[in-house]
Amino acid sequence: MSSGSSSQSTLPNSDSEWSKKENKMFEEALAYYGVSAPNLWEKVASAMGGTKSAEEVRRHFQLLIDDVDKIEHGCIPFPKYKTQGFWT
Repeated sequence: MSSGSSSQSTLPNSDSEWSKKENKMFEEALAYYGVSAPNLWEKVASAMGGTKSAEEVRRHFQLLIDDVDKIEHGCIPFPKYKTQGFWT
């Protein structure tokens, strides 16, 4: 595991903001594998092409869960998304 900790700091987006493309790959991998899949974080990280480590993927998921929980409990307002379609 020592090689993982040294290579983690050299990843281009290590612990930085996630791009729209990375978020999309993250979402698609979660949908494909399901949140109860064994070794989920490793599978999602691999599906993302190695741009994020398994630990970064796990932390990103936890932040997402925390944000949803805060929204559902009224701690932060529901985000206003720009949508496309006839209803806008």
